[in-house]
Amino acid sequence: QVQLVESGGGLVQPGGSLRLSCASSGYIFSINTMGWYRQAPGKERELVASITSGGSTNYADSVKGRFTISRDNAKNTVYLQMNSLKPEDTAVYYCNRHPPRRYWGQGTQVTVSS
Repeated sequence: QVQLVESGGGLVQPGGSLRLSCASSGYIFSINTMGWYRQAPGKERELVASITSGGSTNYADSVKGRFTISRDNAKNTVYLQMNSLKPEDTAVYYCNRHPPRRYWGQGTQVTVSS
Protein backbone atom coordinates (compact mmCIF):
# COMPACT_ATOMS: atom_id res chain seq x y z
CA GLN A 1 0.00 0.00 0.00
CA VAL A 2 1.47 3.31 -1.10
CA GLN A 3 1.77 6.02 1.52
CA LEU A 4 2.93 9.60 0.99
CA VAL A 5 3.15 11.86 4.02
CA GLU A 6 4.02 15.50 3.41
CA SER A 7 5.05 17.85 6.21
CA GLY A 8 6.80 21.14 6.87
CA GLY A 9 4.30 23.63 5.55
CA GLY A 10 3.11 26.71 7.39
CA LEU A 11 2.61 30.44 7.31
CA VAL A 12 5.65 32.48 6.30
CA GLN A 13 6.26 36.08 5.33
CA PRO A 14 7.35 37.01 1.81
CA GLY A 15 11.07 36.42 1.45
CA GLY A 16 11.04 33.66 4.04
CA SER A 17 11.97 30.00 3.77
CA LEU A 18 10.43 26.62 4.43
CA ARG A 19 11.64 23.05 4.04
CA LEU A 20 9.09 20.45 3.06
CA SER A 21 9.54 16.72 3.59
CA CYS A 22 7.73 13.76 2.10
CA ALA A 23 8.11 10.30 3.57
CA SER A 24 6.98 7.50 1.30
CA SER A 25 6.45 3.76 1.47
CA GLY A 26 4.82 0.95 -0.43
CA TYR A 27 7.06 1.02 -3.49
CA ILE A 28 10.75 1.01 -4.35
CA PHE A 29 11.56 4.65 -3.70
CA SER A 30 15.15 4.63 -4.85
CA ILE A 31 14.48 3.73 -8.48
CA ASN A 32 11.70 6.25 -9.01
CA THR A 33 11.76 9.84 -10.20
CA MET A 34 10.03 11.93 -7.56
CA GLY A 35 8.24 15.21 -7.90
CA TRP A 36 6.84 18.01 -5.82
CA TYR A 37 3.54 19.40 -7.03
CA ARG A 38 1.35 22.25 -5.83
CA GLN A 39 -2.24 23.31 -6.20
CA ALA A 40 -3.36 26.84 -5.53
CA PRO A 41 -7.06 27.69 -4.97
CA GLY A 42 -8.95 27.63 -8.22
CA LYS A 43 -5.98 26.32 -10.20
CA GLU A 44 -4.88 22.96 -11.50
CA ARG A 45 -2.16 21.00 -9.78
CA GLU A 46 1.24 21.72 -11.31
CA LEU A 47 4.69 20.16 -11.16
CA VAL A 48 7.13 22.33 -9.24
CA ALA A 49 10.29 20.23 -9.23
CA SER A 50 11.46 16.70 -9.96
CA ILE A 51 14.49 14.58 -9.16
CA THR A 52 15.54 11.37 -10.85
CA SER A 53 16.92 8.29 -9.14
CA GLY A 54 20.37 9.53 -10.09
CA GLY A 55 19.83 12.97 -8.63
CA SER A 56 19.20 15.02 -11.76
CA THR A 57 16.76 17.84 -11.10
CA ASN A 58 14.30 19.97 -13.03
CA TYR A 59 12.31 22.99 -11.93
CA ALA A 60 9.36 25.00 -13.10
CA ASP A 61 10.46 28.40 -14.38
CA SER A 62 8.48 30.09 -11.61
CA VAL A 63 10.64 28.54 -8.86
CA LYS A 64 14.00 28.16 -10.57
CA GLY A 65 16.78 29.61 -8.45
CA ARG A 66 14.59 29.72 -5.33
CA PHE A 67 13.59 26.09 -4.70
CA THR A 68 15.84 23.04 -4.34
CA ILE A 69 14.64 19.45 -4.47
CA SER A 70 16.69 16.67 -2.89
CA ARG A 71 16.22 13.09 -1.79
CA ASP A 72 17.49 10.62 0.80
CA ASN A 73 17.02 7.11 -0.55
CA ALA A 74 17.99 5.57 2.80
CA LYS A 75 15.01 7.33 4.40
CA ASN A 76 12.62 7.05 1.42
CA THR A 77 12.19 10.80 1.73
CA VAL A 78 12.17 13.69 -0.72
CA TYR A 79 12.65 17.31 0.33
CA LEU A 80 11.87 20.72 -1.06
CA GLN A 81 13.84 23.67 0.24
CA MET A 82 11.95 26.84 -0.58
CA ASN A 83 13.69 30.19 -0.27
CA SER A 84 12.68 33.74 -1.19
CA LEU A 85 9.04 32.75 -0.96
CA LYS A 86 6.44 34.87 -2.72
CA PRO A 87 2.69 35.21 -2.14
CA GLU A 88 2.11 33.37 -5.44
CA ASP A 89 3.81 30.31 -3.93
CA THR A 90 0.79 29.90 -1.66
CA ALA A 91 -0.67 26.46 -2.32
CA VAL A 92 -1.06 22.95 -1.01
CA TYR A 93 2.14 21.06 -1.81
CA TYR A 94 2.18 17.36 -2.61
CA CYS A 95 4.80 14.81 -3.49
CA ASN A 96 4.33 11.89 -5.85
CA ARG A 97 6.27 9.91 -8.33
CA HIS A 98 6.84 11.63 -11.67
CA PRO A 99 4.82 11.12 -13.74
CA PRO A 100 2.32 11.03 -10.87
CA ARG A 101 0.44 7.88 -9.90
CA ARG A 102 -3.17 7.65 -8.83
CA TYR A 103 -2.59 7.90 -5.07
CA TRP A 104 -1.91 11.31 -3.53
CA GLY A 105 -1.14 12.13 0.08
CA GLN A 106 -2.91 14.80 2.09
CA GLY A 107 -0.45 17.51 1.13
CA THR A 108 0.94 20.32 3.27
CA GLN A 109 -0.35 23.89 3.17
CA VAL A 110 2.11 26.68 2.42
CA THR A 111 0.85 30.22 2.92
CA VAL A 112 3.04 33.19 2.08
CA SER A 113 1.60 36.37 3.48
CA SER A 114 2.55 39.42 5.47
